[in-house]
Amino acid sequence: MTGGVAAYKACEVARELMRADVRVKVVMTAAAQRFVTPLTFRTLTGEPVAVSLWDDPSQRVHHISLAEEADVVVIVPCTANVIAKMAHGRADDILMTTLLATEAPVIIAPAMNTHMWRKGITQANVTTLRERGVLFVEPGTGELACGDTGEGRLATVSEIVDATLAALRRVRSLEGVRLLVTAGPTREPIDPVRFVGNRSSGRQGYAVAEEATRRGADVTLVSGPVSLSAPFGVRCVRVETAAEMRDAVMAAYPAADAVVMTAAVADLRPAAPAADKLKKDAAPDLLSLERTDDILAGLGADKGDRVLVGFAAETGDVVGYARGKLTAKNLDLVVANDVSEPGVGFDSTVNRVVFVNANGEEHMPVMDKRVVASAVLDRLAILLKER
Repeated sequence: MTGGVAAYKACEVARELMRADVRVKVVMTAAAQRFVTPLTFRTLTGEPVAVSLWDDPSQRVHHISLAEEADVVVIVPCTANVIAKMAHGRADDILMTTLLATEAPVIIAPAMNTHMWRKGITQANVTTLRERGVLFVEPGTGELACGDTGEGRLATVSEIVDATLAALRRVRSLEGVRLLVTAGPTREPIDPVRFVGNRSSGRQGYAVAEEATRRGADVTLVSGPVSLSAPFGVRCVRVETAAEMRDAVMAAYPAADAVVMTAAVADLRPAAPAADKLKKDAAPDLLSLERTDDILAGLGADKGDRVLVGFAAETGDVVGYARGKLTAKNLDLVVANDVSEPGVGFDSTVNRVVFVNANGEEHMPVMDKRVVASAVLDRLAILLKER
């Protein structure tokens, strides 16, 4: 809770969440305590209220324990100041340090004067946080406490509660699901030094694996050669070539409930890699290539009741190729993107994807790959429920 005239509505939000059988813990900024006392929330929730970095609670490091035990963090009301501090990574009080340490989804319910809300810098900060996956309960329009009329009024209690409960359901949407994820490129050797590969960074697959673990899934990640560290809590199998990836995937597949195949697996490899490094004057003018095994098609042929999600990196007719892949490989969903678009896709932190399934397609805006991962898993959870 941050400091604003709408702070009293946070009491109602806490009470309604508790009526929905949610355990509520409150963190208050110094400004928030000028509007509502910690005693109010301690009485409402039956929990200690965090008000300072210098509290002396029973927990080890208070902001870390708060950050780790939270399933969802909702900031209500959220001032322009706190939005700005979040966008720039400030950690100067109990709330900001908790936010910086948490891996839980964060929901913001802004409340401020309409001119402050519309200001370019505020909207830029909001855009930054949206791109990082922060969820917003949009402010309403109406009469404000200062007498102005316009945007900036805190959303209704029911809107905030509904958004929080939806996030809580999403947090455990993959509880008990055994998920197999592939990520990164493969490298097909020409000789012991050189290889045929692609520009996949693995970021999208690693984001899927990390978010799935956060949602309660038991995740096995089969990764090609990337510079990323394995996500916490994920079983990671590192491979180099398409053949090694096939073997690792097939070993994990029997136990899997679902597969998300984000890896950019080589379709072709050198037919006869040299045993020793090829010298410049002895290098062949032509490189003979042969096809690799189609891992995803092999999974689709032995699908059973599993859910299969494929990725399609294309440079033209993105939806057409994705729809062909959906049918040919017996998939439930294809996540397609145009890797020729500057600044998105391969070796980038953002992506623009199209979800293609038997019912149609859904075009998404440019999003951080962590947000794309969340969107993929939202759809995977629905597919699993339909089985």
